Order: sequence, then structure tokens, then C-alpha cells
Amino acid sequence: MTRALVTGATAGIGLSFARALAARGDDVVLLARDEQRLEQLATELRGAHGVQADVVVADLTTADGLAAAEAALASSTAPVDLLVNNAGASLAGWFGTTDVADEDRQLDLLVRAPMHLMDTAIKSMVGRGRGQVVNVASVAAFTPRGTYSAHKAWLVNLSQWADWHYASSGVRVMVLCPGFVRTEFHQRADMDISGVPRWMWLNSDKLVAAALADLERGRTVSIPSLRYKVLATLARHAPTSLVARAAKRGR
Repeated sequence: MTRALVTGATAGIGLSFARALAARGDDVVLLARDEQRLEQLATELRGAHGVQADVVVADLTTADGLAAAEAALASSTAPVDLLVNNAGASLAGWFGTTDVADEDRQLDLLVRAPMHLMDTAIKSMVGRGRGQVVNVASVAAFTPRGTYSAHKAWLVNLSQWADWHYASSGVRVMVLCPGFVRTEFHQRADMDISGVPRWMWLNSDKLVAAALADLERGRTVSIPSLRYKVLATLARHAPTSLVARAAKRGR
């Protein structure tokens, strides 16, 4: 029996992870800020799949919220075998025009929180000789697009190193790099997504199914769908002049 902790579990990719993991028989720890939605989801998963579903109400940009998440990960009586670092958000404006306090909160959520949770998880998992971590980044990590892409590039880099370093200890780390996904993410950030072509949108349930398959295959980087694999490859190898033009046009 596997026990998984999913951050940002009440919507989007996190919700798809929670449902997919429960459907395969994993007990789940659901972490998010909205207690009502967490309890509704926990009830749904218990009833549908007969798994244990625990709830942690926490804001990962706060010291108390981060401590609550770390405590759940460090539990010796109910150890976590899989951490899904999914909680995320973005800002609609460009760095240099946004409120730097908002940038600080985004930095805490996208960098500091996953770093702390990875640290707690790895220390616990290495002690048991097994465990898995999935860090949800973005294909934005492969091209400069302001602070969001910088945060995700940091997460990709650390995830790759951690997987290579800790694999011999029985702990695997995979970073998931999706593109545009049909979730609440962009609406919450008040982003204009009207210009995004239909072919660029991914389904979160299919994305998660592909990610879990990649995790079982031992992949270090998971990029869902052929179209985003191609785009990520082009972004990583394109001439600097093309990358610069793309970076100037949009986030």
C-alpha cells in the first residue's frame, strides 16, 4: 500500500493526481487552503475507492502552513511514499510592473515550499530506503519568461540533480513539465488566455496518467504529449535571437 501526499489537491493537476492515485488504491493526504473543498474531495475518494484520505489545511506561503505539511511528510506512524509538489500560482503582470510583495509570495510557493517539502521527504524516504517525489514544473522552464519560468527552471534543475543523486538510495525524483492545461490556474491569476490556440491545451487527467506512467518507467523529466516534447526541444536548442523574440512577446 502506497501513501501519497498531494499539494494543491483541490483543483487542476493536483485534483487529477489525487483521483488517479486513489483509483489505483493509494491512501492520500490532501493538502490545500480550502477546507470545504478538501473535505468534499476526501469524502469522494473514500466512498469511490475505499482508501484512507486525510486532509491538511495549509497555506504553503506561511510558516505555519509549511510546518503542517512538513509534519505530515515526516510522520513515522503514517509514512508518505510519494510526494506530489503541485501547489502553484502565477501573476498576470511582468516582473518590474508587479507588486514585489506578490512576487515574494510566488517565490515562497514555487521555490521555497517545494524545496522544504523535498528536503523533508527525501530525508524520511532515504531512511526507509524507498520513496518517490514528483515536482510539477512547466515547459516555461525551458525559455526565459520572467519570474515564473525562472522558478520552474530552478525546480527542474534541482529535481534532475536529486534524482541522479538519490536513486542509489531508493528514492526517485521526477519533474513534470506540462504546457497549457484546462484548469482554474489562469482564471485565478486573471490572465488573458484568449489567444492560446486550441491545439496547445492539455487535459489534466490524461496528463497525470502519462506522468504516472513516466514515473514508473524511471523518467527524470516528464513532458506530456508529443507536441510539447517537440516545443521543449526547440526551446532548449533554438538560437538566442529567436528565444529573445519569443520572450518579449508574452509570458
